[in-house]
Amino acid sequence: MSEKPISWLFSRRSVRRFLNQPVPQSVINLLLEAAIQAPSAHNRQPARYAVIQDPGQKRLLAEAMGAAFLKDLLSDGQPPGEAQAQVERSQRRINQAPLAILVLLERRSLDIYPDEPRQQAEYLMAVQGVAMAAENLLLAAHYLDLGAVWLCAPLFTPETARKALDLPASWEPQGLILIGYPAQYPEKRVRYEVADVARFY
Repeated sequence: MSEKPISWLFSRRSVRRFLNQPVPQSVINLLLEAAIQAPSAHNRQPARYAVIQDPGQKRLLAEAMGAAFLKDLLSDGQPPGEAQAQVERSQRRINQAPLAILVLLERRSLDIYPDEPRQQAEYLMAVQGVAMAAENLLLAAHYLDLGAVWLCAPLFTPETARKALDLPASWEPQGLILIGYPAQYPEKRVRYEVADVARFY
């Protein structure tokens, strides 16, 4: 079987620097449509998306998460100057991206069980569904010649991120995807070999 049909997948990178060029609305719609096609447990489709193009809204989100990030870094004992520089680098990354999509989990999509083990499994299945939707979005961006990177920062400050955008209380932030036309394409990073991660039976 030829490997060519999926060769584009192996060239995907996490792109963090973008051209100052907006992503057309038609392309954004395609990205979201691709995300919506992802599988999810019971077909509950728990993923939600806050699409941020407005510079002021991006700045508001970056500043809110940055303040929480700085507090954590200082609590960890990092020197103030280094902590501030790390936060500013993170904020610049968000502000310079033409498009940011906050990926969220709609908690009301979960089934309710009378016992904690099954309820925890239900929550994990929803998290997996959101993650698969996000991966669909990342792969669609790559297919459309866009660059993108997944940031986990909202996991550490979910309430801060949610309130910064005035989102529904049941929308739980899971990650932030920055998207744009690449200004710099990173080198390939080392990945495990199949033999390192798989067992065959």
